[in-house]
Amino acid sequence: MTDTRTEHATLTDGRALHITYALPDRAVRGGIVVLHGAHGVTSTVRLLVDALAKEGWLAVAPHLYPGDEGAGDIDEATAREQISGLSGEAVLAAADVAFGWLGERGVRQDLLGVVGFELGGSVALVVAAGRDIGAAVSVSARGILEPLSDGLPALVDVAGDLRCPWLGLYGEREPGISVESVAKLREAAISAEAASDVVRLAPDQPDEDHGPAQEAWQRTLNWFDAHLR
Repeated sequence: MTDTRTEHATLTDGRALHITYALPDRAVRGGIVVLHGAHGVTSTVRLLVDALAKEGWLAVAPHLYPGDEGAGDIDEATAREQISGLSGEAVLAAADVAFGWLGERGVRQDLLGVVGFELGGSVALVVAAGRDIGAAVSVSARGILEPLSDGLPALVDVAGDLRCPWLGLYGEREPGISVESVAKLREAAISAEAASDVVRLAPDQPDEDHGPAQEAWQRTLNWFDAHLR
């Protein structure tokens, strides 16, 4: 069984950050950095870290908000305040600590992946455009045409700089995300040298067991299977 833990991690070079992680109970296939959503490292984020570990990935979620020691589930007002303080430099620095933590445990750079949902999906694209890693997945990433904070870029402005294979997943009816904006993001990503794909997930169907959440999960696993090897 996997064991999800939260601790203050310090790298050999002195960089430090709170992280939540889970170790596979079999041979490590590679490392996945999980970027949390607006409400921090919630129980859902912990479940995702655990689920990736069960698939053989050494999974780690860096705590992106200053002073966040792992409570998660912060309220809406606090979430907005925390997001407003995020910058591209800060999220890349947090991701770098997570990558460094994985590297110190023997994970090669080409076997490093990143995945995020909503806010985390936006950050995942920023990381994919700024770091040489193996693969990235963004689910329901916000801030396509207008940035989520003054310090973060609009996604269409960085998608053309992708440095690793990137998968973007969106539902058919995403609140606050228009079909036109997703199409513009797809066009911007296509201009990058790295491979990319933007998929609109099928809506729920009556009497159907496999909905968009299950499809997103399977596509995420398939993307990492294909590119982290």
